[in-house]
Amino acid sequence: MTEATALNNYDDAAVGRITAFVEEQTGGTVVGLERLVRWRPSWFVDVKQGDAVRRLHLRGDRGGDVSIFPDLKREADVIDLLHRQGLPVPEILGYLPSPPCIVMEAIEGRRDFSTLDASTKSAVGRTYMQAVAAMHGLPVEPFLEAGLHRPQGAEAIALAGLDAYMPHYRRTKSRPEPLLEFVIRWLGRNLPRDRHRASFIQFDSGQYLVEKGAMTKLYDFEFSMIGDPLVDIATMGMRNSYEPLGAPLPELVRYYEEATGEPVDHEAVVFHVLQFSLLGTMQFTGTVGKPCPGDPHSVYLMFDLSLRRSILLALSHLSGVELPSLPDLEERSGDNAPLLAKLADTLATLPVTGEAAEGHKTQVAELIEWARRADDHGAAMVARNIADVSALLGRSFDRWDAAAQALETHIETAGPQEDATLIHLLATIEGRRLQLFGPTALGEAARNVVLPATR
Repeated sequence: MTEATALNNYDDAAVGRITAFVEEQTGGTVVGLERLVRWRPSWFVDVKQGDAVRRLHLRGDRGGDVSIFPDLKREADVIDLLHRQGLPVPEILGYLPSPPCIVMEAIEGRRDFSTLDASTKSAVGRTYMQAVAAMHGLPVEPFLEAGLHRPQGAEAIALAGLDAYMPHYRRTKSRPEPLLEFVIRWLGRNLPRDRHRASFIQFDSGQYLVEKGAMTKLYDFEFSMIGDPLVDIATMGMRNSYEPLGAPLPELVRYYEEATGEPVDHEAVVFHVLQFSLLGTMQFTGTVGKPCPGDPHSVYLMFDLSLRRSILLALSHLSGVELPSLPDLEERSGDNAPLLAKLADTLATLPVTGEAAEGHKTQVAELIEWARRADDHGAAMVARNIADVSALLGRSFDRWDAAAQALETHIETAGPQEDATLIHLLATIEGRRLQLFGPTALGEAARNVVLPATR
């Protein structure tokens, strides 16, 4: 699957303002500008200062309506605070409000650790976890002054991420979400009650680069907040499943324990795997249910399917309710198979030029494949789901949206004595969806999701 192209289109005038700002901040001359095909507008820029040329990174605003902390300056301020306190993060040279853009040091290195031998991966892993431990040990007061919220008490610390994401979820929610509503309530009833220390956390952790066999710097603090430090262990474990961190996760956890002098609560880590999976799904569900113009919809579908699988694995582990075993789908072709095949054929012959255009073409091909699977099996899946919800609630439904809304309404007042029944039903519904879309290019990531093993 290709990477998403940026949602925000910074035009030539905007790029001109950014270039002028870079020259103003550095006292140099921009001699090179390389646009990156990524989630957001971003560039590498070469600036000549005297006889030397310095490479910087420009980070623009991703746009769309999926950001929990949409103010890009918040991230610039956080990274600047970390840098001033000696953490290995990029130096911030300036922030331009219009168009929003962070001007920062470009980090050397790469994410691919496959060419490193085991001993080098271990050394890099120890350095990385020492940096994470140092970050968690920072005083939180400077971050409070920068506008971050400090949760008070075990419940608020455990659910800091949920509290931060909830306004976005409630505002953008575009369809009934019985699984998400169940997990929101389950987390509140089953949170760790003995964890009382809140730290600055990267939240979406595991992002660092390696150059010449050594860690260079950490990057990407868009979602950083104050909360349980074990959130970072949980999220790096999830990232490790599709973007390997080098050393095995249990080894990284041991290095973290060495650096902090404290044992890791492994069940608390799984709790945060569940919560982070929930939050990622909450973040994108609005646009998945009602796609917004310009959104990289194929990427959001991939995230949604993968995160729901992660929810089920973590919830099963924590609740002790086994996931259901479903019968295989009987292969069939949908009524629109010839039309969808022709769409795929027509798309394949379209001439495109440039990396961004190739990316868009691939995304359309992925959506056609997704639609083909829905045409083949979607109606049968919906019928089975409606029948199961009808059996639980004791009344019939003609459409899935009505059944899903009724199930969500039931979940809102259900007590913990119904947890096992509801988990089994929700896992069956989501399991069928994975059966349906798992064989697609977008479904490959979901098929490979596993619960992070921290020991």
